[in-house]
This record gives sequence, structure tokens and C-alpha cells, in this order.
Amino acid sequence: MTEHPHIALVRRGYEAFNKGDVDTLRQIIANDCVQHVGGDSQVSGEFKGVDAMLAYYGQLAELTGGTFRAEPELYSTDGNGHVIVVHHLTATRGDKSLDQRGALLFQITGDKAVDLLQCDVDLEESDRFWS
Repeated sequence: MTEHPHIALVRRGYEAFNKGDVDTLRQIIANDCVQHVGGDSQVSGEFKGVDAMLAYYGQLAELTGGTFRAEPELYSTDGNGHVIVVHHLTATRGDKSLDQRGALLFQITGDKAVDLLQCDVDLEESDRFWS
């Protein structure tokens, strides 16, 4: 079975994210892409544009001493520009640890991610970790 090109694109993005491969991320994220991050913490909000998104990813790495990981568990697509990824998030910050599932909904146009909506299984746990 051949992998759908939108899933292949998002898979490539996760691999680049977990390696800190900024060049690849720049290739697959549209310049005007927006990532929506829920909750009420220092990493919540809307990150508009590829530079803001990459700065957000850098902040995740900095705050966790490079321990933040998003390991994909399931990729799904509608074949019309949407990909949902269920992932397992892990990280440590001092004496705090994060270990939970979440999801990202990607909107893909052409060969670029144009919108990302982040969802957490336990938003309160996430807020406590990032506070």
C-alpha cells in the first residue's frame, strides 16, 4: 500500500521536528502557516508564520533541555488536505515530567502545511507542566 502524499509530508515533518532539522521544516511549512496551541501557559497561543512557529519549537526544546519529543502513533487523512496525527508527548522540566497523548490536525495545501491545530488529551496536565 502506497502512503498518501499528505501523510508522507507530515511524517517528514515529525522526523524533522524530533531531529531539530529546521531546514526541512522550512521546506514543508508555508510562510504564512499558523499553529494554534490551546491552554493557558507560556507556550499557549497562536504562532503565525514559519518564523514564529520555529521559534515556538525552539522554546519547547529550550524549556525542556532538549527532552521534548512528539512520537507519532497514528496518521489519518481525508485525502482532501487534512491529516490528523495522534502522538505521544514526553518531556522533562526540572522535577516535572510530561507523558501524554495528543493530536495535531494539519491542513495541507499543495506540498505545504498551512494550518496546525494542536489538541491535548489532558490540557490541565499540559498547563501544569509548562507553568
